[in-house]
Amino acid sequence: MKLSNKPSISIIIPVLNEESYIVKLIDYIQKNGSSSNIKEILVVDGGSTDATIEAASKFDAVVLSSEKGRAKQMNYAAKHAAGDILYFLHVDTFPPKNFDRIIIDAIQKGDEAGCFRMKFDSNSRFLSFFSWFSRINHKICRGGDQSLFITKALFHTSGGYDESYKIYEDNEFTSRLYELTNFKILPDKVQTSARKYEQIGKLKLQFYFGIIHLKNYFGADPEQLYRYYKRKISA
Repeated sequence: MKLSNKPSISIIIPVLNEESYIVKLIDYIQKNGSSSNIKEILVVDGGSTDATIEAASKFDAVVLSSEKGRAKQMNYAAKHAAGDILYFLHVDTFPPKNFDRIIIDAIQKGDEAGCFRMKFDSNSRFLSFFSWFSRINHKICRGGDQSLFITKALFHTSGGYDESYKIYEDNEFTSRLYELTNFKILPDKVQTSARKYEQIGKLKLQFYFGIIHLKNYFGADPEQLYRYYKRKISA
């Protein structure tokens, strides 16, 4: 469904103890997007104990407080969003220059939901190999680090994020969107942090992510996915 008038964007950024990254991201957004397209930047906090809220407020972002959990935080922000388009963005992911114009162009052409391709802020050939697959339009190649744009109307029709997922909420939601609309992969790239790969080890973390995908495919419930994630990745 095309939007007849020029739509506006609400950028939604879920955070938890991200005082350094939120400053960098909001500053980047303000320098690489246009206030004529971006209705608001909604920083939705899940209970930070550092200076995340204070840092975001200094940059004129709208700060919301929610229950902890990315799915809960993003759903909460979506309920308060004033824009016609919701753009979900991880705090350590930086969209391409003029991303707002690119998203609006896609929406006006009739694309109700989609994402950008992705690259890491690393010279690792291993990570470059895996990020190459973000250009393939199949739900198995999707992930939250690629960001997500969606019309507010479709978001609410779809039911939004499944809050029973403490992890994998982006993949679960995107999988449902593939059943509801023609999901669009935009050719420009977001750049996302490789910090977790550097902390845990590139090969090891990619293996763990692969196991999570397999567990989901074979019917593991959200709690089983979370227990594996907590044991292997966030321990």
